[in-house]
Amino acid sequence: MKTLYFPISAILLSVAAYFMPGLFAPFKGFIVPLLIVIMLNMGMTLTLKDFKEVFVKKYALALGVALQFIVMPLAALGISLLFNLQRELMIGMMLVGTSAGGTASNVITYLAKGDLALSVSMTLCSTLLSIVLMPFLTWLYIGQKVPVPAVDMLIDLVKITLIPLSIGIFLNTFAHKFITKIERSLPIVSIVAIICIISIVVALNHQNIQKVGFIVIIAVILHNSVGLSLGYAGAKIFGFSDKVAKTIAIEVGMQNSGLSDTLAPKYI
Repeated sequence: MKTLYFPISAILLSVAAYFMPGLFAPFKGFIVPLLIVIMLNMGMTLTLKDFKEVFVKKYALALGVALQFIVMPLAALGISLLFNLQRELMIGMMLVGTSAGGTASNVITYLAKGDLALSVSMTLCSTLLSIVLMPFLTWLYIGQKVPVPAVDMLIDLVKITLIPLSIGIFLNTFAHKFITKIERSLPIVSIVAIICIISIVVALNHQNIQKVGFIVIIAVILHNSVGLSLGYAGAKIFGFSDKVAKTIAIEVGMQNSGLSDTLAPKYI
């Protein structure tokens, strides 16, 4: 039942933001700080010891990350071509498709009783890899049509993702007692931050949604469904347990859309 709280809250506030954009749009400047808070929270759930998970579950980790950066970008490109999305929407789809796993995936994995350690390790690895792969894959698939300043994207990813993540790990390592006292509230804070970002984004784009909303909604649902389905199927084909397969599916299917939305205005 707890797993329903996040999507239901996100949907309700998104509807409110769509019909009352004036209440949410003024908070546009909070998107980046909220995203930094999410990444900081994720860092505070990790320690240097968690890096051992990379070696303990190396095959599941490698498969999950590979699916992330193979399935989702190709799915984004294929869906964009299938629906004949205009230039701006294709760039947006590709930015989402090439981004790392979102922090929300860790929260959903925890609520769904998946392998949290694997989820966190996948998010960490995909986040670090996305610093290079996100600009490269975006350039690879649409760079010839739309000039993508990979260096600028790399700098933005470092500032928004890597630095707050590193600070969170540092705090958890050297102020662990304090972090232990607040660790139960970290998922709640992350969920609230994610929902706030979604609501602000909906409010800022309500006019665009009115114009192409139905197509975009179908494209996004299809994109996430492809990631979830192929993530689970891929893990099962390679013989992993339901718990691991469920974790990989969630991680592959849930992207860091907040980061993508932050980057999109810079390149569209």
